[in-house]
Amino acid sequence: MDSTTLDEARAGASAYLQSRLSNKSTSSDDPFEIPIIDISPSFSPSLSDRQAVADKIRSACISSGFFYITSHGVPLSICSGILREAERFFKKLPKEKKELMHLRNSKLGYGWEPSEYTSIAGDVETKEGFNWGYEEGLDKTGGDGKYVNLDGTTYKGNFWPEEADLPGFYTVVRDYYSEVLQLARHLFRLFALSLSLPEEHFDSMTTHPGGIARLLYYPPAKDPRPFDPSVMEEEIGLGAHSDYECFTLLLCSSSPGLEILSPSGRWTPAPPVPGSFIVNVADFLMRWTNGVYKSTVHRVINRSKEERYSVPFFFSINYDQTVETLPSCITEDNPSKYPPIRAGTYILERLNTTTKDGKGYYGNSAVHDN
Repeated sequence: MDSTTLDEARAGASAYLQSRLSNKSTSSDDPFEIPIIDISPSFSPSLSDRQAVADKIRSACISSGFFYITSHGVPLSICSGILREAERFFKKLPKEKKELMHLRNSKLGYGWEPSEYTSIAGDVETKEGFNWGYEEGLDKTGGDGKYVNLDGTTYKGNFWPEEADLPGFYTVVRDYYSEVLQLARHLFRLFALSLSLPEEHFDSMTTHPGGIARLLYYPPAKDPRPFDPSVMEEEIGLGAHSDYECFTLLLCSSSPGLEILSPSGRWTPAPPVPGSFIVNVADFLMRWTNGVYKSTVHRVINRSKEERYSVPFFFSINYDQTVETLPSCITEDNPSKYPPIRAGTYILERLNTTTKDGKGYYGNSAVHDN
């Protein structure tokens, strides 16, 4: 990959984040409301029903890039199960066992992530994480046998706790991941319709897709207090950022903490909605759509006395796929702004800037996605 393209990917993402953070509203009356979209009609055999849902998704994506989905088909038992496993991992697994899976041992950003080791935006963050990526055993379709990692290699890079240390953990993770993976593929068909593309446009690009998932733990606030956009916070769970992949599916526990930057530049709480997933557009899809769809800037600050757990799933296309601007997003007034880039290269280049030593997972950002 041309180093100029990599430089452009890094600089473009940084410039977008800074422009959003500096664009503060002068109005105290921000009418922004986060859309809640019932996607049950998207499972209908009627194209018009599916298109109606896609149109609602488009409306959300061209404004904030952020919305809730309900009636998504993932069983409640699967969702509650993965949140219980998150609590078990962070509270029950001894630190010495976590150390064996430390992020420093991964070239792909997988494994246990202590709070002091990474930072999205340079803040001192309180979160603790566990990260893993796609493998065929997590895909109920069985995959197509062609999966490659972010860097183009084919080895299995995930770390898992020993069964004796955390019985049943892998099984619950597998069941959750496989359900959400299928939901993400379904959503990509709706994204295609929303972009005036054939419904199956992305199907061949998600046969062995990128799909990084995380378990995240946010400790209770030392100084609990209500949300106040005028107060600077010291206890940052996860600093202000936009995600790297195409879009994110987020499952949260009942404790609040997620805040998004509204289109007018005001921080807005995104409280948990029972039975929903949060969906947000990420940087790669914004790039792919030539800026038509907006990547969501967000942060996490646990202001409550309760622990907070969340499970983000960062969905992408096959990492070996090279993409160019979608044709439906190019017009005479909006010509393509971006050169072609391989999906995995883009994501790894972005991940490479977040580790404590600044060297990234390879120690060299030229080798090359919350």
